[in-house]
Parts: sequence; C-alpha cells; structure tokens
Amino acid sequence: MRTCPFYGTGTALVTPFTAAGNIDFPALERLVHFQLDGDVEFLVVCGSTGESATMTEEEDRSVIRFVVECVQRAKKTVNGQPVRVVAGTGSNNTREAARYTKCAQELGADGALVVTPYYNKPPAEGLLAHYKAICDAAPDFPLILYNVPSRTGSNVSAETQLAIAEACPSVVATKEASGNLDQMMEIIAHAPEGFAVLSGDDSLTLPLIAAGGKGVISVLSNYAPRGLSELVRAALAGDFVRARALQYTYLELMKLNFVAPNPIPVKAILAMMGLIDEHLRLPLVPLNASHRETLRTALTRAGLLP
Repeated sequence: MRTCPFYGTGTALVTPFTAAGNIDFPALERLVHFQLDGDVEFLVVCGSTGESATMTEEEDRSVIRFVVECVQRAKKTVNGQPVRVVAGTGSNNTREAARYTKCAQELGADGALVVTPYYNKPPAEGLLAHYKAICDAAPDFPLILYNVPSRTGSNVSAETQLAIAEACPSVVATKEASGNLDQMMEIIAHAPEGFAVLSGDDSLTLPLIAAGGKGVISVLSNYAPRGLSELVRAALAGDFVRARALQYTYLELMKLNFVAPNPIPVKAILAMMGLIDEHLRLPLVPLNASHRETLRTALTRAGLLP
C-alpha cells in the first residue's frame, strides 16, 4: 500500500552563497540546524527557493549530499519519526529529470520533488509518461509532484494529477501551488489511499489542512520554523483555535515573502537574522531598499526580531 512519508512542515530551503558566488556550506549547516531545532518534519533542497535554476549539476549533488549528511549526523526525530530530506530533481527534459532523481536516491535523499516540465507545456499524456519514466529510473523512491503554474506556464489539472497518482505508486504526494483550493479539494476527494496533498503556498496551508491536506512545503519556515511547524501540527491535530492564532501572527510575512521574486525577500530576512549573508545569483538581485523597513517591522511584530 502507498504511504507518504512527507507530512507536516517541509522547508523549501534557500541555498546560501558567498560574495564570490560559491555555495556557503558553513551557512548552510547553520540553516539546517536552525531547521532541526525548529522541529520541521522534512527539508527540501535544490528547489525554486534554493535557486536550483542557477546551480550546476555538481553543485546540486554537493548540496544534497551535505544536507543528507548533516541530518543523518543530527539523528533528529519529530513525533518519533526521523527528519527527512527531499531533493528537487525536476527538469523540462525527462531524461535529465530521471537521471537527477536516480542521483538523489543514490546520495541518500528520502525522496524527490519533481516539478512539472516548464516551458514546453506537455499535454496530459506527456506528463503521465514523464512521471512514469522518472519512477522507472528510481524504483521505490518516493516522489512529490510539484504543480506551480506561475513558474511552469501551465496548470496541471486535478484529473491529470490523479491519473499520475493512480499510474505511478511512487508518486506519494503533490505540492499544490496553483492557488486553486477547488482543484486541491478535488484531488483530496478522489486521491488513492496514502496519497497526500501538500500546500505550496504558506497562506493556504491552514484552509487546505482543514479540507484534508497533510502539510506544506514552506518558504516562511526558512526563518520561522518553530512557529510554522506548530501551526501545521495544531491544524493537523484539529486545534484550529491555536492554528488560527499562529496563521494571523505570520500572515503579513507570508504575503511579504513575495514582495519581490522568491527567494529575494527570504534571503534578506535570513541576513537580518544573522543566519546567512545576502547573496543571490544573477538574474536575481538583493531586495530593494524600499522594502527592507517593511520587512523588519513585520518581523518585529511577529516576534522574530527584537
């Protein structure tokens, strides 16, 4: 029977860079331990928030390997389960996505986040064949389908996502970032047993869990891991009074995370908190000065900065 090992809060982890543009591994280790101390259930590396579009294959491998080793050394558990590592392995080239996914499996990741192909806009039949090929390349490796129309240029319908879930038992969840709660509920209502719907938008996590979702892959938890994971666990336990209180504590920040293209704001916030230096890779650039005071005020209001 299909089971999804990814539930609760997964952090879409940023990739820290040095001023010279290299991966800042000491800062990455700080971030990993900050997440572990915040009791998130899993980490997602080399995704959109991790600026994977600007990273080489060797850099992807080095980050996956490094984070897997950090988590394994820490031996951290949450609710009796080990913290897991998910690697972003998507591509608009099916062969590459399959190869990247097999590589992540060999490097010790617990699963892969596979974005639907961008730019080439495949039809439903092409998407189904795409995920089947990836599953065949990495047998018994849990995959999370990632539907994010704002980045890929096309929405994957509930019907198509359900067809992929039925045909590919290794696809154990979808990260739904369409912003369409009706579509998400359609998937939940008709999903095969053990298939999970995870929110791809922090602000929709609470209503999605109320409708039967199982968690979130979050941007906000980069800098508020404890608060966001408490929100999600409260909602999953049916404590909606506590979950609502936390939702409104962080709602302003959930919106401000996208005052500029992600991960520009979250990297600025992490720098304000002293966790990383604020370096991005072109074509992304540091946050405009006009937004910095707004972010700082919101962080103070939420209790994240003095």
